[in-house]
Amino acid sequence: MEPLLKLVQQAGVVGAGGAGFPTYVKLDCQVDLVLANGAECEPLLYKDQVLMQQWGHELCGGMLLAMKQVRASRGVIGIKKKNTDTIAVLESLLPENIELLLMDDVYPAGDEVELVYHATGLRIPAGGLPKDIGVLVNNIESFINVFRAANGQPVTETMISVHGEVVAPYSAWLPLGMSYREAIELAGGMTAKDCIVVEGGPMMGAVTADLDKPITKVSSGLLVLPRTSRVARIKLRSEADLSRIGKAACDQCSLCTSMCPRNLLGYPIKPHLAMRSLQVSASNNLSYSLAAQACCECNLCTMWSCPEGLDPSRVCATTKKALRDQQQWQSPAELQAQTTEVHPLREYRGVPTKRLARRLELSDYMTKKAIFHDFGIRPEKVAIPLAQHIGLPAQAIVKEGEIVTKGQMIGQPVEGGLSTAVHASISGIVTAVGDSVVIQHQATAESAALCN
Repeated sequence: MEPLLKLVQQAGVVGAGGAGFPTYVKLDCQVDLVLANGAECEPLLYKDQVLMQQWGHELCGGMLLAMKQVRASRGVIGIKKKNTDTIAVLESLLPENIELLLMDDVYPAGDEVELVYHATGLRIPAGGLPKDIGVLVNNIESFINVFRAANGQPVTETMISVHGEVVAPYSAWLPLGMSYREAIELAGGMTAKDCIVVEGGPMMGAVTADLDKPITKVSSGLLVLPRTSRVARIKLRSEADLSRIGKAACDQCSLCTSMCPRNLLGYPIKPHLAMRSLQVSASNNLSYSLAAQACCECNLCTMWSCPEGLDPSRVCATTKKALRDQQQWQSPAELQAQTTEVHPLREYRGVPTKRLARRLELSDYMTKKAIFHDFGIRPEKVAIPLAQHIGLPAQAIVKEGEIVTKGQMIGQPVEGGLSTAVHASISGIVTAVGDSVVIQHQATAESAALCN
């Protein structure tokens, strides 16, 4: 393995969001363009703006390292035109071979496929990867972590935005393994009763009520919303309910398909046909079900397009799972053969973020930005999962009772799979090793031992 790839793997760098694809694997290619995704189009998230404003030099440094590794001659940072303060900072830092791509304030501008098309005029092949058309894409934090890895600094924390029903929204570097509960307490706590937490953005994020869950490398946002909010009501529907309601209420108006960003780019995705599959039984629904496979689950059809308040996005997601389970998944070549021309009205069908926020009933929260805070937080205990991304989990190399220091490797990559290292996010004593490594500050652990 080449030196930079090894450093990135050993530092534990993965995509800071989504599935967390290991960055050392992404860097193992040759492309023409390196693209940094700073579009940040989900309402209420602000972490990428903070990162670009405060750590722009490390972003550029990480991009330059990546460009050298993949032999790219050009780098581009995608950012929305509205973020003029961030643009001003970056313009003063950019080297000659990195430029800004200024984007409209629409959703989902930050989708990888949308961003690549905007930057190059080329479409990633259906079922393919950006490298297939000579492009490497990473998010902002990942490039910063590449720079840090090359300088001997492993991933021990992640930048996260906390927003919604909290006293003081913020964005901050938080230690891996810190609980959601502690992160919300840093925002002054909840300002409403009976809330849920959305992990990520309001469009694509998942709902949880477990505040003891740990922050991981892919954590990007924690949005506290009332259980009665529109976002919560939609996301809390059971699969049985969405299927039952979809069967009864979908009138096949096709607005979900007409506004689908991937469909507008010509990919073979038709959410209205996936909805139709609910009304057809047995093997007869296969042709309709296959229309769901190219769905990127941006949730625009559910949160914006459907006049009946149905959930085409989750129907597509459950249909995709069924296709995999039934071994009816189409190959990239089959998907590519169904790809059509870009829709001529595509550029006129972008959904403005402010209007989307209003539809999501989030406008009141939008008046406050989750600006950067340096809390200097030191949790008394962290529970750091050994599996924090797609691929194989790290293998623990510490034992219960062992004293570790912040930045020390506690889980090593597993050979022969998509695997990266895991490091201690605080100094202290290892009190448990299982699927997670639990570390307590030494003073806390010693106090507990005396009490026992």
